Amino acid sequence: MRYFVAVAEELHFGRAAARLHMSQPPLSRAIKQLEAEVGALLFTRSPAGVTLTPAGAVLLDEARALLEQAERVRARVTAAAGAATLDVGILGDSTDRGITRLAAAFRRGHPGVDIRVRNTDLADPTCGLRAGLVDVALTRAPFDQTALTVRELRSDPVGAVLRADDPLARRDRLQIADLGERRWFQFPPGTDPIWQSYWNGGVPREGPVVRVVQECLQAVLWNGTVGLAPLGDDLPAELAVVPLTDMAPSRVVAVWNEGDTNPLIRSFVRIASAAYRH
Repeated sequence: MRYFVAVAEELHFGRAAARLHMSQPPLSRAIKQLEAEVGALLFTRSPAGVTLTPAGAVLLDEARALLEQAERVRARVTAAAGAATLDVGILGDSTDRGITRLAAAFRRGHPGVDIRVRNTDLADPTCGLRAGLVDVALTRAPFDQTALTVRELRSDPVGAVLRADDPLARRDRLQIADLGERRWFQFPPGTDPIWQSYWNGGVPREGPVVRVVQECLQAVLWNGTVGLAPLGDDLPAELAVVPLTDMAPSRVVAVWNEGDTNPLIRSFVRIASAAYRH
């Protein structure tokens, strides 16, 4: 069922195999065996990928429910063996509605699990995961993913945060080159260079060092520094956000240590995927 759901969500055997940390041939064989067992084709295959058949669409709903139930059983057994806890890292002080829906859904499914949340600053995109401080993190990519497993939950367009009285704030859209002469914010020394490069538009910049979102916004207000933010974030009236047409989207992701088999993590990620689809 896990193999089937991975292919159904990725709609591509190669991407599903990478997500499952396996090669493609045994995944293809497993799906063919499943199709033989249920007596129906589950996917329509083409060189570009796959699409679900009507039978596959029905099975996807049932498979997700079965896997969720299996994860609840494992989590309840774990809880019965002792106090079950899950340490979750969250980037910044996000009030993302996806997190709100995730928290409610996880409480319903795992009422006996103690969730310990660790809010982290912008200098650590893994939210303490690499340091061993959390079990799973809700954060934004890109960053160094070595020895980590990453599941994308949502993709958000990004805009330039400017003072509302800035002439560029009156534009409908901008490109990174329009901001080339401006000062940008920086993260502290030692910050993941992939993460820093993304938030600097791929080019080395000069500007004040910030650690949290509020410091970034204050740098814009006080110094006219360029800030960046996903579109849709709530900002003070004194600030404006203008879409950047050539900036890659910011991906909301769940991330955990590669090879970690904690059933609570698996359940958390599955519930997160559903919460962020709404």
